[in-house]
Amino acid sequence: MKPINNNFINTLLSLIFIMDKKLVHASGLKVGGFVIFDGKACKVTSIEISKTGKHGHAKAKIAAVSLTGGSKIVKMFPGHDKVEVPIIEKESAQVLSIAGNKANVMDMKTYETFDLEIVDELRDTLKEGDQINYWIILGQNVMRSK
Repeated sequence: MKPINNNFINTLLSLIFIMDKKLVHASGLKVGGFVIFDGKACKVTSIEISKTGKHGHAKAKIAAVSLTGGSKIVKMFPGHDKVEVPIIEKESAQVLSIAGNKANVMDMKTYETFDLEIVDELRDTLKEGDQINYWIILGQNVMRSK
């Protein structure tokens, strides 16, 4: 029996850990789309693409807002550079209980229970028994809407 090559194992491990993101050209991003800046998933709020010079490349100035913290991040890239875009899974859950700003919810497919932080828009209206939508972004569960 032939021993397993370490490069093969490293390749498999890297594929497992990048399944929640993909690479796209910076000039291919759209307003309202998503991007990963500084390890945080962000929503693109504006894109300015400069024209190329005689021998230069187009530049893309991308402004985005973090989905989890709300902080604004602005970065500049050559248009042909690749940036990471998160793959977002959209799921639904039922609220089991509420304690402070956390809600204990049960996934509607897997029946798994876990805690989610309640978003500001739902803080006053959310109650036990409600069905909510949540996103899985970079391995983190984030409540989105009712």
